[in-house]
Amino acid sequence: MSTLEFNSRFEQMNSVLNSFAYNLTKNIEDAKDLFQETAYRAMVNRDKFMPGTNFKAWLFTIMKNIFINNYRKKAKSNTIVDTTDNLFYLNSGSATVYNSAESNIMMKELNGMVESLDESLKIPFVMHYEGHKYQEIAEELALPLGTIKSRIFFARKELKDYINKRYDNLGKIWEK
Repeated sequence: MSTLEFNSRFEQMNSVLNSFAYNLTKNIEDAKDLFQETAYRAMVNRDKFMPGTNFKAWLFTIMKNIFINNYRKKAKSNTIVDTTDNLFYLNSGSATVYNSAESNIMMKELNGMVESLDESLKIPFVMHYEGHKYQEIAEELALPLGTIKSRIFFARKELKDYINKRYDNLGKIWEK
């Protein structure tokens, strides 16, 4: 089969191959990648196609095999190999359940501590926490940049003191 004839037959199969690729991947971008890889492999191996056989089935087989190989690579990359003596990593990962209740309580307590700060410290601190830059805070509050940095520093220091006072007993328990 000549290169021109091969390319012509391949062009006729474009829409069918794209549909099959999407059916396999269920993702437009992945389907485009799969189609492109199939086109490349078909062009490189066109001398292996036997004239008189089913061209469409040959292309579908190439695409299906590429899809399967990619799937197996992804599955293998997600496999965890645990070389520890007691299979520590395998036994610890799947049984871990995240409980957000403790962190929610902690956030409520921290928000309460922030609210108890003096307004002159709280406002710059909260703005900085929300992502504002020091210069933006200084301009909005019409204060010098150094004052803003100092107030945020003192707010952090006060919050650290609040946390240390409140959780001092916990630290002593953990040390034992």
